[in-house]
Amino acid sequence: MASITIRGLDDDLKQCLRLRAAGNGRSMEDEARTILRDMAAARSEAAPDRVALRSSAAQQPVAGPAGRRVLLIIGGGIAAYKSLDLIRRLRERGATVRCVLTAAAQKFVAPLAAGALSGERVFTDLFDPASELDVGHIRLARDHDLVVVAPATADLMAKMAGGHADDLASAVLLATDTPVLIAPAMNPHMWGHAATRRNLARLTADGITVVGPAEGEMAERGEAGIGRMAEPLEIVAAADALLARRTGETVDRPLKGRRMLVTSGPTHEPIDPVRYIANRSSGKQGHAIAAAAAAAGAAVTLISGPVNIPDPPGVETVRVETAREMLAAVERALPVDCAVFAAAVADWRVAQPGREKIKKSNGASPALTLTENPDILAAIAHRKAERPQLVIGFAAETEKVVANAQEKLKRKGCDWILANDVSSETGIMGGDRNQVNLITSDGVESWPPQSKDAVAGALVARIAAVLAGPPP
Repeated sequence: MASITIRGLDDDLKQCLRLRAAGNGRSMEDEARTILRDMAAARSEAAPDRVALRSSAAQQPVAGPAGRRVLLIIGGGIAAYKSLDLIRRLRERGATVRCVLTAAAQKFVAPLAAGALSGERVFTDLFDPASELDVGHIRLARDHDLVVVAPATADLMAKMAGGHADDLASAVLLATDTPVLIAPAMNPHMWGHAATRRNLARLTADGITVVGPAEGEMAERGEAGIGRMAEPLEIVAAADALLARRTGETVDRPLKGRRMLVTSGPTHEPIDPVRYIANRSSGKQGHAIAAAAAAAGAAVTLISGPVNIPDPPGVETVRVETAREMLAAVERALPVDCAVFAAAVADWRVAQPGREKIKKSNGASPALTLTENPDILAAIAHRKAERPQLVIGFAAETEKVVANAQEKLKRKGCDWILANDVSSETGIMGGDRNQVNLITSDGVESWPPQSKDAVAGALVARIAAVLAGPPP
């Protein structure tokens, strides 16, 4: 589609779109295109006669609170936009999600957005006659397996600690007898305030489980510190562990005791101090693989080029800029049981980068001599010592996807290649969805279009099957 018109949206939907676009580093128009593209892909997935699954691994469900009923209470803070993604992550894992929005939360996200993502009615009013005829807040408090509060603002934590019940969210929290998980989010000074520390101590003593907050940049310009809400995948993992403890289930950790290495994102090869050669990789697929491997119990080292997405929870992240820095970091991380090379490494670099900014000279273009970067995948796959048991590469192609990937598998000496079509019309490069072909010596498996998290979960399930058994 050539253009997107967003003028017809109401103010709440525009705000929701603006927050989601900001979180993904896209314009509102590009975000709208991505949403429409994902909706079309989802409809395509839903038609059984249009998708032939040739891979049992691609059908593996992502680990999570499947079949559980989760009540998500969204507090009023800028981090509320992440809660929309949290709804999606929970539903991807088979959970039923109902939402309660505080009055302040509705200033940041629209009930319509939460309802559209959850597929359930959204609750906002303690005195709603449509639900309170049968004491709806008590029903909400009791009809779920888990209550998640995200973001848990300083005000909402104070209400919980003090036993207040002056709105729907606090009344539900006071009336519930199910486990409660909170994900605090606030300014670092508010998080460090003595009152918040007292409230946190009271809540943990009362049996409330806490995930986060993390350290990082705040919404306020120039503010940084501890106070960022935990990422949705980290909250999902905490919810899964909490539910497992309550029911006595064991959380499956098929990669426990294994070491994994994942590369992710682009590399930046300097031309001069202000310019560089790069590509459009967002790092979303590599980061998702690292997160899925950590959730499966592996000790994961993620070596990431420059990206604008958070570090996955539970992994050791090493940040690099160039291909040569990435190769050095990879070699330092060995030995590992499995290495997944998802980074889109620049093939070339400038042989002699300028020490100063290169200036225009009478309209003539500067002469840049390029030299080939090290081939990280091939270097590790052909190692005689400390070669990982499983070496997996990615092939981003724009034509002859499978044929080019099969040739790359032979040339690089790796065990598997995941090939995808990254032509601009697919929206895969930088998007949230992917469609891959798994190339092995046994043949080709074409996986259906799905989220990058689902691709990561399917890949990690396949890796776990190959590495089954106790570590050597």
